[in-house]
Amino acid sequence: VFVVNGFLRVATGLDIGLSTKCVAIPKEMGMCHKIGYSEMRLPNLMGHTSMAEVILKSTTWQHLVHTDCHPHVRTFLCSLFAPICLDTFIHPCRSMCVAVRDSCAPVLLCHGHPWPASLDCDRFPGDEDMCLAPLTKDYQYLHKVLPKPTCQTCPAVEEFFTHKRVLEVFCDSNFAVKVKLSKKRTAFEDQEYNIECQVEFITQGSLLPYETQSMIQQWLLINEKCIERMTPTHRPMVYLLVGNIEEGIILVKQVYRWQRKDSQLTLATQKWRYHKCL
Repeated sequence: VFVVNGFLRVATGLDIGLSTKCVAIPKEMGMCHKIGYSEMRLPNLMGHTSMAEVILKSTTWQHLVHTDCHPHVRTFLCSLFAPICLDTFIHPCRSMCVAVRDSCAPVLLCHGHPWPASLDCDRFPGDEDMCLAPLTKDYQYLHKVLPKPTCQTCPAVEEFFTHKRVLEVFCDSNFAVKVKLSKKRTAFEDQEYNIECQVEFITQGSLLPYETQSMIQQWLLINEKCIERMTPTHRPMVYLLVGNIEEGIILVKQVYRWQRKDSQLTLATQKWRYHKCL
């Protein structure tokens, strides 16, 4: 769950001279591990002066990082919360901020929070200055562009259906993924969800099972209100998510509750192998 209210103040007029020190990036800041360095400057570029404050404020962003809303979201946030320990502070470039904001602000909005004014991209230096710039377009061409999950109205969870109706829905869809959801409380009193995906079958030939799995996990993290509805208790629940990929966007159209006693979904998935769509 995002807790974005009232945190994040960009350090204006912060003395970043001899008053800073190098410290190890704490284990609680999981989003800033394996980013190419292990020590950070304190105070950081957000003006946080103690490690307790850094941990508290940065953990509110970890959920956004897990949605993978932009390839540079970790780099951008860690350059502010855990700046690399060099002789001088390296800010993210304005262009990196704009790229991350344009991709990730809709995800924040989906959770009911606007992009914070403290991360106003005009506060960051232009690309002609020494700063962290986004990767070039050549890099993007070398990497496969996968369909993106988006914030959407959560489909109603269907509990009563026939296998014939499910087969009709499969025929109109690109993917069907079985997911197991459970939730737990974190040390920060937030809800955290454990998502296990199992790709039962895919009619979209160009997508690989692990790609679909990762995209569905992102869809669930972005559409967290949907997860809340699907996990009313702490007991693990199993669902089948069925949807389409349209113009590079992933849309989940149907959500079926998969109960052990429910043979209709099992029957539909078995018959699907030999089913011919009209």
